[in-house]
Amino acid sequence: MEKYMISGIQQVGVGTENFRKSWDWYIQMFGMDIRILEDDTVAERMLPYTGGKAQRRHACIAVNLQGGGGFEIWQYAERRPQPCPFEISAGDLGIFAAKVKCLDVKAFREELAAKWDQVSPVESLPDGSPCFWVKDPWGNLFQLVERKDVFINQGRLNGGIAGAVVGVSDMDRSVAFYREVLGYDRVLSDTKGRISDFVKAGGESYRRVLLGRSKPFEGAFSPLMGESTIELVQALEHTPRKIYEGRYWGDPGFIQICFDVTGMDALKRFCAAKGCPFTVDSCPDGQRFDMGDASGRFTYIEDPDGTLIEFVETEKVPVVKSLGWFIDMKKRDPRRPLPTFLFRLMGLVSRQKVQTP
Repeated sequence: MEKYMISGIQQVGVGTENFRKSWDWYIQMFGMDIRILEDDTVAERMLPYTGGKAQRRHACIAVNLQGGGGFEIWQYAERRPQPCPFEISAGDLGIFAAKVKCLDVKAFREELAAKWDQVSPVESLPDGSPCFWVKDPWGNLFQLVERKDVFINQGRLNGGIAGAVVGVSDMDRSVAFYREVLGYDRVLSDTKGRISDFVKAGGESYRRVLLGRSKPFEGAFSPLMGESTIELVQALEHTPRKIYEGRYWGDPGFIQICFDVTGMDALKRFCAAKGCPFTVDSCPDGQRFDMGDASGRFTYIEDPDGTLIEFVETEKVPVVKSLGWFIDMKKRDPRRPLPTFLFRLMGLVSRQKVQTP
């Protein structure tokens, strides 16, 4: 049996034209204020997706301690970012929206609507659960979904990433990929019809399949990241466009879904056998890759429509940088969750505030 483990969605990447303004907005609206790492180096291992040239960038991973995956906020440092040249419609190929968890959809919708005007009414997902949509100042869509689990209570109504909405061209093929490769093996709903009036639609009819997992995630970070769902959307009445056609990884928009994993070599063999080999491997010869104060190994595959899926196997994570306190993940049982007090400590030393002009 292949020995690898996927422990949850670590983060969803968000390319931006202004790193600080974007992060400030995500802190103010979604409470993404705990900096896990921040880095200002050259992305030299992503050449297949950066025009064959190593690109300097500034990036951070930020989380909300209420639980959920983080945001990887990402900006080119020397190249001018290229926004999508068209208005993205439902079903366009790629990550169409990021799902964000909240305790009470109605209450959190009222909270956000009091400070931002691009907020939809409360609606229902195809499985009948409540949700609403938010569009950020740069046109990125977020779908707020109700989850009652809380990792560390911060007195907030929301947490972090709880999944993604992905446009696909062949629903059955994509369902098989997300089931067999990523473990989303439960069909929570499978419907055809309209999509939200808040969302730009290129037609009237869509097939929407909401996928969950029959087994909970395990691993060091799994209590923080929590459970997640993937919603696949296929346009039935118009031809979708590829969101990143002619653009680079890191350009504005949702650039990848990243999963926390252990056993990368076994996962590499498994993905190759499934017909989705690694397209990027930061450490193909076993060396260590450093990103700021953290280190590990990252790899990429593509879903059937070319949407980027990242895997990260963490080796070292900072707890208190000023004291030189790091966690060596290779010396731990990979299935044993990290103690909650470590995340509380990270919150005390890493919390970011909104920058004033």
